[in-house]
Amino acid sequence: MFIMQSLKPKFWDHEDVASGPRKDLFNFRRIWKMTVLLTAGVALVPLVLMATIDYNVTQHAIESEILLRTSRLVSNTRRTISFFLKERMAALDFINQDNSFDELSNPARLKEILKNLKQGFGGFVDLGVIDSSGRQQTYVGPYKLEGKDYRDQEWFKKVLKRSIFISDVFMGFRKVPHAVIAVKRELPNGSFYVLRATIDTERFNELLSKLELAGLGDAFIINYEGILQTPSRYHGMIFGKIFLPVPNYSERTQVFEEKDLNGEPLIVGYAYIAQTHLILMIIKHKGELMKPWNRTRLVLILFLTISIIIILVVTLGVATYLVDSIYVADRQRVMTLHEVEYSNKMASIGRLAASVAHEINNPLAIINEKAGLIKDLFILREGYAKDKKLMGLVDSVIYSVERCAAITRRLLSFTRGMELNIQLLNLKEVINEVLGFLSKEAEYRSIAVSVDVPVDIPQLESDRGSLQEIFLNLFNNGFAAMSDEGHLDITVRQQDLNHVSVTVADDGSGIPQSHLKRVFEPYFSTKTKRGGTGLGLSITYGLVQKIGGTISVQSKVGKGTSFFITLPLHMKKEGSNG
Repeated sequence: MFIMQSLKPKFWDHEDVASGPRKDLFNFRRIWKMTVLLTAGVALVPLVLMATIDYNVTQHAIESEILLRTSRLVSNTRRTISFFLKERMAALDFINQDNSFDELSNPARLKEILKNLKQGFGGFVDLGVIDSSGRQQTYVGPYKLEGKDYRDQEWFKKVLKRSIFISDVFMGFRKVPHAVIAVKRELPNGSFYVLRATIDTERFNELLSKLELAGLGDAFIINYEGILQTPSRYHGMIFGKIFLPVPNYSERTQVFEEKDLNGEPLIVGYAYIAQTHLILMIIKHKGELMKPWNRTRLVLILFLTISIIIILVVTLGVATYLVDSIYVADRQRVMTLHEVEYSNKMASIGRLAASVAHEINNPLAIINEKAGLIKDLFILREGYAKDKKLMGLVDSVIYSVERCAAITRRLLSFTRGMELNIQLLNLKEVINEVLGFLSKEAEYRSIAVSVDVPVDIPQLESDRGSLQEIFLNLFNNGFAAMSDEGHLDITVRQQDLNHVSVTVADDGSGIPQSHLKRVFEPYFSTKTKRGGTGLGLSITYGLVQKIGGTISVQSKVGKGTSFFITLPLHMKKEGSNG
């Protein structure tokens, strides 16, 4: 029972007695139940529907993984074969460049080169030097091929066009499967010769046979005509033709699905080997690869069960949190209504203050007039005119009247209506006018206030009341952040032809970086324990935007805070097309 009471949300037993005839709008328990039912239904129905089609979804995921692994295997094997060929082609080209025709025509020299190639690289069977007529001048290797004429051989015709050529696997004069790498070199007399090496194709067979292929896999190489260049486990011996069509050319590895002669599905991956007419192919039986699917079904059922439990728990938690937030917001709404009522009272007090200021101005005017008249009369009489004490008292009365008049004028300017009144303003006068209200506090707390406004700052068109409230809020904020003997610096600069900037900087306590992004939010304040309401900067932000400006803040804890305001020189009036 205690656990149930502790889990019961705040709104569960709430009844809004002030809700009027629409009590259903404030029935938070009913809202919570509807939220739980709708959210759980929307979440669980698709999940249950997914359970009915889990086979197809999971099968697709497994198939994608199979295709990806096959593609990766083909790509890695292609890179290995390409590196094998390029390494030997580069070695052959280096030998061709590093030796003259006469040196390569020397059997002893050519034999020594073949020996070094076999020891350093491996995979070489023999070497031969063929002149421009296609006749092999020098040969070293296990076959008797000296003097053989290759001008009608297909590989010889192609090397004349490409300078470097890697052949398909073929029989040739030696009547055994082999492939050649031939490199052509031009001679200074305009003739040429070809350095030809035979590559051991058993290296390819060994490489492909060592691949770990799941699903009864098979790996082999074919040429552009679909003729096997290496033996295959399931698709025939070398020089046989595979039953599959030759795949289309692609620079990248490709994987697709096909069926064998019995209609069984196959996974086929292939990649064209660069600078050759060879295609690497890897084929797997899809049925063998899909056997793990049965185990996956159990995992999906477990996942479905856990998901339903999690959805129900999260739905209950989120629904409780959201409805509780609505409940708190409703309580805040009631508080806001009280604040609005309080604001209306303050507005009434403001109007009353304005009325009082007007009433005070009338007797002040009379006092000022009578005091001036008395002074004039005293001046006309020589006895009174020479009485410095008497004349000082009269001047003191006139000065006090002028001071009271200035105070009432400032009070009136702050209690005018909220409608914008765009007029031409001197920014320095507005700033000094606002500082007049804070001069006593600054004097009492020994706060040094500096105002830096260049004489060439142009006047701007704006609303005096908005500017006064903006500056008053920022100055008050700075005073509140500083201790006694602080410094408040106000700087005005012309930013460009259409804008001026105002910087209000204090050396107070500063604002933490975590709070800087929230300083303009309503009800956010770092001084709540010292009387802050969190409304001053929010109101300031709105006023700045209202008159077409922007405001930003920079601060460092222990160093102070700077507010940067950008104001337009010409404020756009509402409804204007400019």
